[in-house]
Amino acid sequence: MSDEQWSLVIESRRKLLDLRLREVIRYRDLIWLFVKRDFVTQYKQTILGPLWFIINPLFSTVMYTFVFGNLANIGTDGIPYLLFYYAGTMLWTFFTGCFNDASNVFINNSGLFGKVYFPRLTVPISNVFSNLTKVGVQFATLMVFYVYYLIIGAPVTPSLWIIAFPLIFGWLAILATGMGMIISSLTTKYRDLKHLVSFALHLAMYATPVVYPLSEIPADFAWVNYVNPVSAPIELFRIWFYGAGTVPPVMIVSSLGMTALFFFLGLIMFNQNERNYIDVV
Repeated sequence: MSDEQWSLVIESRRKLLDLRLREVIRYRDLIWLFVKRDFVTQYKQTILGPLWFIINPLFSTVMYTFVFGNLANIGTDGIPYLLFYYAGTMLWTFFTGCFNDASNVFINNSGLFGKVYFPRLTVPISNVFSNLTKVGVQFATLMVFYVYYLIIGAPVTPSLWIIAFPLIFGWLAILATGMGMIISSLTTKYRDLKHLVSFALHLAMYATPVVYPLSEIPADFAWVNYVNPVSAPIELFRIWFYGAGTVPPVMIVSSLGMTALFFFLGLIMFNQNERNYIDVV
């Protein structure tokens, strides 16, 4: 008998970092199906639907304006409250969305992963695109307010770097996904870890310049933003769009270095964990 010729051979992964990116590209249609699935399941049988993309950050902006702007009198480097708080809320929500989706990728998709083969990396990639859809709507809303304040002569000075704003979203997406994949690989065995991470994530917002600029941080606590990789991209966004604030180059380098490290470690742990996760999930 002649040997059979197979068009596709599925083998167990043996290398430490065997991503099989060609398979991911081959399954690109599946990525868009996952994006559509996430959108439909989240907003099915809702009255306002995608309008929640805008309502949530607007409500948060109003609350932050009242609490931190009016009651606490925390400065915003001269930036109008609406622009300052909306941008911080938008970027932080995008980061936490990518992080939470990546950190729950094995648990939320255990039933699907145990039934059929496909490149598992397509799921965290689809999660990023799902969150990009949401933040795209929020960013468009921010631009409406932004143009309004430019017309009325508010102290807002855009930089030439404004054309590079997609880099900020890519930066946050890579950082959040890398950190999330690390957590996801750990929570398959240690379920209570996700409760600790959820609590820590809520506290981390107050260690990030979301409701205050870096200029308001006392010098004794400046080190917090050097070890917090989310601080640099959020403050850079405000600098590029509003012309206010400052980010030390060392903080940018530190954030980029931690982003690369977390993403690399996340890929390794994700790649190793998908071999035996189904036995422990």
